[in-house]
Amino acid sequence: QVQLVESGGGLVQAGGSLRLSCAASGLTFGLYAMAWFRQAPGKRREFVAAITRSGANTNYADSVKGRFSISRDNAKNAMYLQMNSLKPEDTAVYYCTAAPVDRDIIATMEWQYTYWGQGTQVTVSS
Repeated sequence: QVQLVESGGGLVQAGGSLRLSCAASGLTFGLYAMAWFRQAPGKRREFVAAITRSGANTNYADSVKGRFSISRDNAKNAMYLQMNSLKPEDTAVYYCTAAPVDRDIIATMEWQYTYWGQGTQVTVSS
């Protein structure tokens, strides 16, 4: 049974930082492209950042470029999202997700992802 469990969310002031973690189990982690998506109240879920299965390449939404950094540790079956210079508009539930891929590619579309975590709430106060 595949499980993705996010942690590290919370309440932070604008300009602050948070580091999200995603712990994966039940899958061969190194064979999956990974990503973070987020969903704010009343809005559709949106792409935040993605990383190839090797970790060699990353991709970011324009809204977080230069502020967020995605990484992974295949030995620990874990993925991370370092979020700096947080803004109130970053407030959302953040989801960890995994896509089975047959080569080292980036996946940025929601439909490409098979497994999803339950999400962790990030709230940025102004």
